[in-house]
Amino acid sequence: MVSKILDGEIVIASHNKGKITEFSDLFKDYNLNLSSSSDYNIEEPEENGSSFAENALIKAKATMLGSKKISISDDSGLCVDCLNGEPGIYSARWAGRNKDFSVAMEKINKKLFEMDSENTNAHFFCALAVVWPNGEYKVYEGAVHGSLSFPPKGNLGFGYDPIFIPTGFDISFGEMEPLKKHSISHRAIAFDKLKKELLDE
Repeated sequence: MVSKILDGEIVIASHNKGKITEFSDLFKDYNLNLSSSSDYNIEEPEENGSSFAENALIKAKATMLGSKKISISDDSGLCVDCLNGEPGIYSARWAGRNKDFSVAMEKINKKLFEMDSENTNAHFFCALAVVWPNGEYKVYEGAVHGSLSFPPKGNLGFGYDPIFIPTGFDISFGEMEPLKKHSISHRAIAFDKLKKELLDE
């Protein structure tokens, strides 16, 4: 049985400012101090897992060892149906060393064009890993389904947000007000599971 997290510090295992902001919004109703791996000068570990959950744990464990604090990480990505789930766990790597997601989005657009497929269905998937200093850990998962649309639209999100339109909406995550996106995203769905088990008294 893992321990409740009712106060203290949680270290977010990320250097991605957009992701850190999203975590801050998710935790805003709780009496917790949030910091990030960059605050502890912790370098990003090699993500050599074979699933979102494994990669999330790799990052959270590295940050816990570097900070000696409860650490949380997410590994998330875009899974395109007609590309057999690609880019999936390689979503960030498709953006290259400079993490230029315009390159990654164009790569997807080119692949869809070459396939001449009318299937634009896709989903964002998130695995949230929490690791305690005593070595305990938990993983929570969530997904949000939708479709892809080109050209990319909006600059309010990050990553692949400008080409993803969630089911039931007619605008992309990149056009959506951040708090709205943060309430329906794959990360929010995983976080809802986490808070029910770990944060709510």
